[in-house]
Amino acid sequence: MPRMARAAGYPERPIHVAVPFSAGGAVDIVARTVMQQAGPQLGQPVVIENRPGASGNIATAFVAKSDPDGYNVLIAANNLATNEALFDSLPFNAEKDLEPVALVGYSPLILVVQPQFEAKTVKDLVDMAKAAPDKLTFASAGTGTSGHLAAEIFKQVTGIQALHVPYKGGAQAMVDIIAGRVSFMFVDPVQGMPQIRANQLRPVAVSSRERLVLLPDVPTVTEAGFPGVEATVWWGFLVPAGTPKEIVSRLNKEIDLALGDQKVKDSLREMGAVVKGGSPEDFRAFIKSETERWGNIIRTAKIKAE
Repeated sequence: MPRMARAAGYPERPIHVAVPFSAGGAVDIVARTVMQQAGPQLGQPVVIENRPGASGNIATAFVAKSDPDGYNVLIAANNLATNEALFDSLPFNAEKDLEPVALVGYSPLILVVQPQFEAKTVKDLVDMAKAAPDKLTFASAGTGTSGHLAAEIFKQVTGIQALHVPYKGGAQAMVDIIAGRVSFMFVDPVQGMPQIRANQLRPVAVSSRERLVLLPDVPTVTEAGFPGVEATVWWGFLVPAGTPKEIVSRLNKEIDLALGDQKVKDSLREMGAVVKGGSPEDFRAFIKSETERWGNIIRTAKIKAE
């Protein structure tokens, strides 16, 4: 069937969305929240398929190598911008093999400590680290994850030393930060807010330009006196390169409409997200900027995926 005819009748069957991480995490929740609204608008079922593994590369490669017909969609996160620098080789070229559709939004990370931890402010934490350079440790869900990279920016900007303790996933890292076995951690709101509300963790600062709506009394790291520590988790949808522009435009239109729905906005804001939307070109420019920025940070810190 000619491409124009395929595009004109799109969609004619269910659309599959590949999620690079396990069910129940932030990326999975975002995909389900948006597509629950976009699916009925498109007039076809949307099937969410979790394809975790290799820091998101399995799902990304699957969609990158799929037919460019709009029936396999990727929801990507920061890994799309960081993996190029973290891995020596990838089974795809993100810039050439994928077509951006729409940026959903982003959420800052929260710098947390155990409630009894002696540092009450960012300055306290920095002073403590400089007084005893070998004392502080920080946890992450794994090498190259958003929490790890946020802490690396924090170290670069503040000039402190702290030992990275990577875990195989966020759950065990949270157990040890709550128990006080590590000094601090950068967590996303989906992961951190339940423990903050339960007074199991204490927020010190957030890693964005503006304060987190869910924590209006917690300063940004910039407000705390250390500008330049900006790190967010973000999400967006992409399709294989070569997908007809009419299909990309249709998906973009329906995703943007879904992001304007009040229930969707409320659900995403409960996750601490700033909802964005916008054109495919906007998202392409965003990915390029993020890839360059994180690549520089990763290379400076000499980080490689394990």
